[in-house]
Amino acid sequence: MKTATSTAPRRNAFLQKLWHQRFLLALSVPFVIWLIIFCYIPLVGWVIAFQDYKPHLGFFNQEWVGLKHFEALFKAPMFYQALWNTLGMSVLLLVFGFTSSIGFALLLNELTSLKFKKFVQTVSYLPHFVSWVIVASIITSMLSLSGPINEWLVDWGILKKPFDFMAQPDLFWWIVVFADMWKETGWNAIIYLAAMSAIDPQLYEAALVDGANRLQRIWYITLPGIRYTVITLLILSIGNIINIGFERQYLLGNAVVAPKALVLDKYALDFGIGLFRYSYGTAIGIFKSGVSIVMLVIANQLAHRFGERKIF
Repeated sequence: MKTATSTAPRRNAFLQKLWHQRFLLALSVPFVIWLIIFCYIPLVGWVIAFQDYKPHLGFFNQEWVGLKHFEALFKAPMFYQALWNTLGMSVLLLVFGFTSSIGFALLLNELTSLKFKKFVQTVSYLPHFVSWVIVASIITSMLSLSGPINEWLVDWGILKKPFDFMAQPDLFWWIVVFADMWKETGWNAIIYLAAMSAIDPQLYEAALVDGANRLQRIWYITLPGIRYTVITLLILSIGNIINIGFERQYLLGNAVVAPKALVLDKYALDFGIGLFRYSYGTAIGIFKSGVSIVMLVIANQLAHRFGERKIF
């Protein structure tokens, strides 16, 4: 009787909460439907990785081969090269992209002119809406032998003759990183600015009365105020570290830097779908998903271990 009596108020409170939030729940229904159709139903296709898939036989008439394609994947030398390139570029993108977004948000937050702040913010996130095809064309033109970067370096006496930046394998990762920073820093800073706007202004006023300078206010008020946002986004970014895509590498790469531009997504495209090895390409996708889940769990647990808020 006690159990039934104690659970009844909770159930009523839960139903009342659902009723009060019925409009928000209704707005989320299209997204949930989209998520199911495009993210969960396609997971059925993972069975292809355990088959010797041939499209003309149909989905249910394939030969089952177990872990054959995973064994071939882990024996392929180019797979490890693609994995190394993926992790290397992802770590650089995470470190520089993450810190540049936070730093840029901090600088914008310190601007006193509201009009100038809105102008800078608008200009900074416009590159996010530009296609990577256009961005790659701009970067390639800027760094070409006859581009403005080489002209400036030669005119200033830093270089004696033009330098072919795009034909240097050791520079390719950095070109990708800085191209991504230029394109995404302003857009990624928006969420940090939103978190900063929720900080109580009275904290800054009290710190100012106590004699804190601007850097001290940033260190002791702004950064702690956005800590939970930073930790949450960092955990999600670490979990997504292996899903780098291939657009940047494909568009900025060339035959000279191809060994450094090969990432897992490009490897799956070239050696999976490109060679009609659909099962092999699916095995690469499953490997990526498995690594992402493991990295997400590890990052989440490490955050909890150091006393930060977990996301699940």
